[in-house]
Amino acid sequence: YAAKFAKRTFGIAACRQYSSSGGGYPNVSLSTALPGIPKPIFASVDGHEKYETKITTLENGLRVASQNKFGQFCTVGILVNSGSRHETKYPSGIAHFLEKLAFSSTSQYGSKDEILLSLEKHGGICDCQTSRDTTMYAVSAEVKGLDTVVSLLADAVLQPRLLDEELEMTRMTVRFELEDLNMRPDPEPLLTEMIHAAAYWGNTVGLPRFCPVESVEKIDRKLLHSYLRSYYCPERMVLAGVGVEHERLLECARKHLLNVKPVWGMSTPGQVDCSMAQYTGGIVKMEKDMSDVSLGPTPIPELTHIMIGLETCSFLEDDFIPFAVLNMMMGGGGSFSAGGPGKGMFTRLYLNVLNRHHWMYNATSYHHSYEDSGLLCIHASADPRQVREMVEIITREFIQMASTTGEVELERAKTQLKSMLMMNLESRPVIFEDVGRQVLATGKRKLPHELCQLISNVTASDIKRVTTKMLRRKPSVAALGDLTEFPSHEHIQAALSSKDGRLPRMYRLFR
Repeated sequence: YAAKFAKRTFGIAACRQYSSSGGGYPNVSLSTALPGIPKPIFASVDGHEKYETKITTLENGLRVASQNKFGQFCTVGILVNSGSRHETKYPSGIAHFLEKLAFSSTSQYGSKDEILLSLEKHGGICDCQTSRDTTMYAVSAEVKGLDTVVSLLADAVLQPRLLDEELEMTRMTVRFELEDLNMRPDPEPLLTEMIHAAAYWGNTVGLPRFCPVESVEKIDRKLLHSYLRSYYCPERMVLAGVGVEHERLLECARKHLLNVKPVWGMSTPGQVDCSMAQYTGGIVKMEKDMSDVSLGPTPIPELTHIMIGLETCSFLEDDFIPFAVLNMMMGGGGSFSAGGPGKGMFTRLYLNVLNRHHWMYNATSYHHSYEDSGLLCIHASADPRQVREMVEIITREFIQMASTTGEVELERAKTQLKSMLMMNLESRPVIFEDVGRQVLATGKRKLPHELCQLISNVTASDIKRVTTKMLRRKPSVAALGDLTEFPSHEHIQAALSSKDGRLPRMYRLFR
């Protein structure tokens, strides 16, 4: 059949017949093109975006940013410069409450079900996420439903009803999440909360991201309106869209977001808290029985979890890229991960820690960056009896960051970072978040090929320079589990200041 198809399509010359007896054209190489077939045109990859990011500022200060992308669906949302770091003058937990109240009843929609039914007509879904510095309302739907999507977003952000029954349901949801946070086997969210509290004690990004139990009953409609009046103003918002034409998005923004009075009245942006993050360093510990966290036929062993961090820089500074490369170079993960270089098996925390110390269950590097500060952390887990040795191993890894970086190691880290960046930016929701966050923070967007060039420019001397600067800072420490043999903050600081990362012999025990 294939021979007949080739003969009919490309002529007799293109028909090659092979047989076990060696007939046909046995001397023609497979690398030689078949006669009669058009020359193929292959796609080229240059890292450049096909469409540029377009940004327009409306008369009320709202910024509209779009990135066109081929496809029938789009992702559109509103990002607000508001998060848990802005709750200095309020009870902590307001951002957490607003996340759970998002896309509930509004002036146009009587309930969340009505919103979901409206989106269903356009194959849409909605979501709201809050972080320490940003609140993001997003909808993914068909492009032809753009007007409905922007109208719904404007209503959800500016006209929420905040009914008593919705507030009570949110209180129940928040309480459940707090219980779940303390019971789940994965300690990473709780440790991240603790390390931020230790690093920025009582200020900005060190304020609780999850609503504390004591604040659950304090948060009501009046308090929420007071907060929204200060922070939900057009100057602090970006309407971002991916997969839409800029002019169309601009038209919808003018129609639904330009002359709209919010349900809480006129905005008072003068009351915004503009505090800069003050890095304090310190230690936050939580004694916790981890023996019954994961029961069953194969329970997770009882572990003590630690996280040690040092201050880096904001994402607005030039050193942000070298720190991102350093974080990728450290890498790490769980002791049960498997795979090749793509899984990070050649990163320092795998080679120097997990491959050499069988009793270490986890060693992972994280880099948190904000508009005025940053934090590089290493999370490690081990048996409670190995706590002292685990701390020494992690402090030693921090010290060795400043050692000579091999050319192969550096190139691998840079290639892996670029690969991860480009792979993530294949997803439409990720592009949306990237466009929105960059425009919200800087008023413009660096395209992927610009970021890749900045990554390529990082040298070994850059890594040494930023690491040396980082090691001068006071450490931040979070510890969770059985802490009977956990060393003091002073002794961890002394270990980081030493040449080999070892704790002092007579270190003080916390009992």
